[in-house]
This record gives sequence, structure tokens and C-alpha cells, in this order.
Amino acid sequence: MRELLCSVLNIYVLVIFVRIILSWFPLRSGGPMSKIHDVLWKVTEPLLGYARRFLPPLGGFDLSPIVVILALQFVVGRLILRCGIA
Repeated sequence: MRELLCSVLNIYVLVIFVRIILSWFPLRSGGPMSKIHDVLWKVTEPLLGYARRFLPPLGGFDLSPIVVILALQFVVGRLILRCGIA
């Protein structure tokens, strides 16, 4: 069960990375990449938006993905240590 949770959390981190990379490119409204971006936004925004509420504004930089990724990796690390997977 913990292995499944670790896998799901790692996939979520990957989804956040894909969202970050897609944010660097202009997207046409209604295009296929725009639809993918919309799905990624709906999946990741609840957690990123929550983290964003606690972070001070830093001149237009959004550090919420970094904070969320670090927190998720900490959780995965704790699960692996507790489970003895490593």
C-alpha cells in the first residue's frame, strides 16, 4: 500500500514538472496542448494554490511548485524509510 502511495506521489511530482515546463511556452486557446494544460492545471492547482497562500510574493516568481515538490519528496522519503523499501 505504501509503495502505491509513493508511486502516486511521484507521478504527482512529475505532473507538476510538466505543468512548469508547459508554462514556459505560449499556448493557443483551444489547441491540444491547451487542453493538456487545462487538465494539469485542474489536477495541480488545489495543492499549489494552497501553498501559494502561505508564500510571500517574490517579484512575480511563483515558488509554490518548489515548496510542494519538496514537501512531497519529504513525505515519499519518510514512507520509504518507514517501509524499508530502500
